[in-house]
Amino acid sequence: MFVNDCLNVNGDGHLTIGGCDTVELAKEYGTPLYVLDENVIRETCRSYVNSFKKFYDGNGMPLYASKALSCKELCRIANEENIGLDVVSGGEIYTALQAGFPMEKVHFHGNNKTADEIKFALESKVGKFVVDNLYELELLNNIAGEMGVTANISFRIKPGVDAHTHNFIRTGQIDSKFGFALETGEAFNAVKEAIKLENVCLKELHCHIGSQIFDIEPFVTAAEIMIDFMGKIKNELGVVISELNLGGGFGIMYTEKDEPVPYENYMEKVSVAVKAKSAEYGIPVPFIYIEPGRSIVGEAGITLYTVGGKKEIPNIRTYVSVDGGMTDNIRYALYQSDYTVVNASKADKTPDEVITVAGKCCESGDLVQEHTKVAEVEVGDTLAVLSTGAYNYSMASNYNRIPRPAMIMVNNGTSRVIIKRESYEDIVKNDI
Repeated sequence: MFVNDCLNVNGDGHLTIGGCDTVELAKEYGTPLYVLDENVIRETCRSYVNSFKKFYDGNGMPLYASKALSCKELCRIANEENIGLDVVSGGEIYTALQAGFPMEKVHFHGNNKTADEIKFALESKVGKFVVDNLYELELLNNIAGEMGVTANISFRIKPGVDAHTHNFIRTGQIDSKFGFALETGEAFNAVKEAIKLENVCLKELHCHIGSQIFDIEPFVTAAEIMIDFMGKIKNELGVVISELNLGGGFGIMYTEKDEPVPYENYMEKVSVAVKAKSAEYGIPVPFIYIEPGRSIVGEAGITLYTVGGKKEIPNIRTYVSVDGGMTDNIRYALYQSDYTVVNASKADKTPDEVITVAGKCCESGDLVQEHTKVAEVEVGDTLAVLSTGAYNYSMASNYNRIPRPAMIMVNNGTSRVIIKRESYEDIVKNDI
């Protein structure tokens, strides 16, 4: 019935998540409210870990792409489930540190790492820097030299693969702000430069072809291209790179139109290609990393709102106004992202009313979803937007000086706060 396996309907006709009544959660914690199901998150982490055991004999590790949702509790769960962490800023490094995450399992991404961030990452003993450009390579080498340390590095490579996704989230093609291009020789020249430097050690190559991808073949093609490049480096420079990071981008279900491929299928087909290509070049099968983010937390999360108004414009549309909007979910405004909306107060009823869910911001484009079917809505009902675990809280803002919502974790009928709701005092605390 629902896109998320953790959802159900109870005897009161209310939507439940992780055994908790969403209408009661809205009353207890207030709305807007982010809700995550802990069991779904942990089960997905374990499925990735088990896939490495099955298809790579354990010779690899998933890294949780924390940009999808960075908070202390997610870092703790990642550590407990024996996966690493992919971070993209000093703030995400600091969050991991505060959660007690083992920094040797952290990969630091970003196309414009500042000198302060690099120094902070080195002081924090981050496991690997994913270097994006030659300027960063030089800067990292110089700072590491000044600090008397050696930085383990990876190079982000653009494999030139079209991932058939939204233009804003395609990152593997040559026209991208991320990484080194293969076609121009830029990537090969970067490798030649890196092996000359004294304070960096090139351990890994990395690629990421995009996000919300449902086809397996682009991942297979990207893996083959990357092994080809590793073979070229070995044959022409005599350097064997022992680690390969194939990024993330695995699609999830936002609506019934989405048809995600089981993650194990990705892992199996890519592993076959990696092993075959490695044998072709006579190199050891590299230690493999992947970077799932959305696929770990996306479907595990929902957002709850309270309906505050209903405005019918005859023969045009019916606006249903909620107490959140683009400040807690910017993705519709940015990408026109599809979501499933449920009237959580009447989840047992037929969704036969077509509505546009409008946010409370002073902005005409502040919409959560347009022309979506839900059970008939009344003021005071609780609406649930599904599959909001990824890129909702992490992209939230204080536009119109609206406090960010709380986030709770549910687990087999129990709930707990993992991120407090912001107060008005939080909004002004840095004002002078």
